[in-house]
Amino acid sequence: MNAEDKPKQTLDCIGLFCPEPLYQTRKNMDSLEKGEVLEVLADDPTAAEDIPRFAKRAGHEVISFENTDGQLRILIRKGK
Repeated sequence: MNAEDKPKQTLDCIGLFCPEPLYQTRKNMDSLEKGEVLEVLADDPTAAEDIPRFAKRAGHEVISFENTDGQLRILIRKGK
């Protein structure tokens, strides 16, 4: 990870279930400036599809996606 991939914010959604991780991710992305990175931590299996899909539709970039034994870590760079 380089310096520009360093998260501006970390969103801990561990223990939250659909649709809460997606809702919280959308809300937090709105508070970032273009180019800033949000780190999302989640363990809801639906978040693995929902969050990257949301990011793509909203014009953001998923720069990292890790799934370690059901623990997700997603880095999203704000676009637009």
